Amino acid sequence: MTDVQLRALLDEVGARHERLCPRQVLGVRIGLHAGELLGLEVPRPDKRLLAFVETDGCFADGVSVASGCWVGRRTLRVLDFGKAAAVFVDTHTQQAVRVSPHPAARERAARIAPTASSRWHAYLAGYAELPASALLRSQPVVLTTPLDAILGEPGVRVECLRCGEEIMNHREIRVGGRSLCAGCAGGAYYVGTDLGVSTPVSMGA
Repeated sequence: MTDVQLRALLDEVGARHERLCPRQVLGVRIGLHAGELLGLEVPRPDKRLLAFVETDGCFADGVSVASGCWVGRRTLRVLDFGKAAAVFVDTHTQQAVRVSPHPAARERAARIAPTASSRWHAYLAGYAELPASALLRSQPVVLTTPLDAILGEPGVRVECLRCGEEIMNHREIRVGGRSLCAGCAGGAYYVGTDLGVSTPVSMGA
């Protein structure tokens, strides 16, 4: 990856936000380094590479621009651990690697740009200029869920026998011989309310 190519990717991710920020740069650098570690050219025009980002926001956009993995293409999954890190899987070989910032990344970035107007600007410059060996660390990993189960099967649809909604990609859960969606099987992340109906709230004892 040349400096010109890196700058083009940084310009692309920066254009998706009000400005380019250090976390976007980290995301781009992590996505590029993953391609190097897996021996894959990035950003990918196909769906060979699958990424799991461990936080949402601008970092995730940096990873997407560099790797070619996007939520809309079903090649990017967000697992919100609050970490600027990501796991990348070559779906052909099932080789996987986790890439994260080196614990000393901020300190090293600040040394790269000692005349920066703020630590934020020092990180912005340093993250782009530091060699990957100084900025990032990586480790081979093995997924705890089989890749086939993660990817599912596009085009497969079943109806939840409780709520009647359609479930795609083999995401149904079998309970007592019935196909249920995750919510109806007890994994809902919301509780339904009756729209337009207000409930009196007591303001005192």
